[in-house]
Amino acid sequence: MKLNELRPPKGAKKKRKRIGRGEGSGHGGTSTRGHKGYKARSGGTVSRGFEGGQMPLQRRLPKRGFRNPFRKEYEIINLRDLTRFPAGSVVDVDTLKASGLLKRVHLGVKVLGQGSISHPLTVRAHHYSLSAKNKIEAAGGKAEVI
Repeated sequence: MKLNELRPPKGAKKKRKRIGRGEGSGHGGTSTRGHKGYKARSGGTVSRGFEGGQMPLQRRLPKRGFRNPFRKEYEIINLRDLTRFPAGSVVDVDTLKASGLLKRVHLGVKVLGQGSISHPLTVRAHHYSLSAKNKIEAAGGKAEVI
């Protein structure tokens, strides 16, 4: 067998259905759309979620609450997570990523005050809670805003 003798098996290749090419083609006239009706017309495509005139599921279900489209979600780090870094070290986004505390940063990092810290650290983040900032400074460290 040679490469130029290779052929796909019988029935593997099908001819394209050519619609609207006359009655002799078998797909002329109504062009496989049937007679009349919404889907027989030009531009007759049913929109997403349309249930044939029945009240759509999206409108049948009750709506609750409000989702703010402008909400900013920060990655959160607690003070108890920062105790693993040695005294006097600089803790920034890259350091947190390298240590595995952060996976990805969308809008920034916010340090929260849960836990305590006993040694001084220079922490560089986008936001701090008031208690976190006070605890870092009380331990002799610095809370720098990026």
